[in-house]
Amino acid sequence: MHIRSLYLTMLWLTLSFTLFAQKENKYLERALPQSWQENDTIFQQTLPVDDQWWTKFNDPILDSIIAVAIKQNYNALIAIDRIAAAKASLRQAQAAYSPTIGLSAGWLREQTSGHITSTPQYTTQYTDGSLTMSWEIDVFGRIRNNVKAEKETYKATQEDYYATMVSLCASVATAYFNLRGSQQQLEVNLNNCKSQLATVQITEKRFETGLASKLDVAQALSSYYSTKSSIPSIEASIIQYTNSLAVLMGLYPEEVRELLYTHTQLPEYIEPVGIGIPANLLLRRPDIRAAERQVYAEAASLGATRADYWPQIYVQGNIGFSAHDFNKLANHKSMTYEIAPTLTWTLFEGTKRIQATKQAKAVLDESIRQFNYDVLNAVQEADNAMCAYKNSIKQLVALREVVNQGRQTFELSLDLYKQGLSPFQNVLDSQRSLLTYENQLTEAKASSLIYLVQLYQALGGGWSENLDDY
Repeated sequence: MHIRSLYLTMLWLTLSFTLFAQKENKYLERALPQSWQENDTIFQQTLPVDDQWWTKFNDPILDSIIAVAIKQNYNALIAIDRIAAAKASLRQAQAAYSPTIGLSAGWLREQTSGHITSTPQYTTQYTDGSLTMSWEIDVFGRIRNNVKAEKETYKATQEDYYATMVSLCASVATAYFNLRGSQQQLEVNLNNCKSQLATVQITEKRFETGLASKLDVAQALSSYYSTKSSIPSIEASIIQYTNSLAVLMGLYPEEVRELLYTHTQLPEYIEPVGIGIPANLLLRRPDIRAAERQVYAEAASLGATRADYWPQIYVQGNIGFSAHDFNKLANHKSMTYEIAPTLTWTLFEGTKRIQATKQAKAVLDESIRQFNYDVLNAVQEADNAMCAYKNSIKQLVALREVVNQGRQTFELSLDLYKQGLSPFQNVLDSQRSLLTYENQLTEAKASSLIYLVQLYQALGGGWSENLDDY
């Protein structure tokens, strides 16, 4: 009676916890916001594209880099290996549904000694061959729950692969835009160096004719060398981003340097972006889907520990032939067989099974909380990315006007200085400001594209591929 009460108590606890987990997940879905905080014309409340968002930048080099990275990146290849391992583990669990069949055969020849006992010496031989079988009947769902847990784990590794690909494509695009931004920044600084050198020559001529002081020449040279000193750090960043892209592509830097050193401008991309609604994240983001699969796997593992409280039923048997003479082995009188249905039930094992159930319950609880956290984090990432991208567009519009006005200011101050109507300090200030504005504009362009990449990544966009072959 005590044992029966214990089983009923454990069943009630398991069922109660499962219902609690279901209620918690439903509560989470109801708690998701119905819309994003950002409400702007650049965002559309439609589902984002399913895949290849990077093609919208119309940059063939970026497309080719991502294509290579998809095939050769080692993290992606490792994720595929994990899928293959998880699938093999699933097949092993499914094999428990089938009987275990073995074959044994042997031949023995034996001779006794005639000098040990009064029994005279004799020789005998023995031949046998048989098939053995053992088959567990899954009455209480132990095998079924183990298979379900492995199946969900296998699906989770597929989602992990998708998450790896989303992260990979975003990392490639981010490194690529950083590289192009640094190259464009290098071009800006080189152009300003030429402009500042021309200003130095103007001040030197005016100094030689007595129209300017040596201070003007010194200030012009100081500005020129200041700009020139910033170039090595930009060149170093170009090498670093090139190396990063090479690693992401699974190549050595020498193999991609020629391709990446071909300078192209940053794409001008300010178009509406499909963002959908927050609930779409549960369907799109692979990391959330992987966390969900992990919850299912742990729930099935909990069910498997529950089944350990019940008996295990086996059907065992063997059939074969045995004979002293090999030529009589196939005779029907030499046939042997055995059929033995078996029930095993461990009635007491200390608290081992109780603690195993508690452990599985705690792991399930952890996976549910991890799922909740991943959903909250996904909403936060998407909101942050939308906010950053929207404000980067506003900054771009303002910086373009700043650069235009700064260029006009420099040209006017230089003309007035040539005419002797303005001090050289105005030229110096406007030239330095123009360099700053142009660098800020270049950085803002790259940052805006990177924020957009982060938005696509936060929305789970996008990767789709049939992994049934893995």
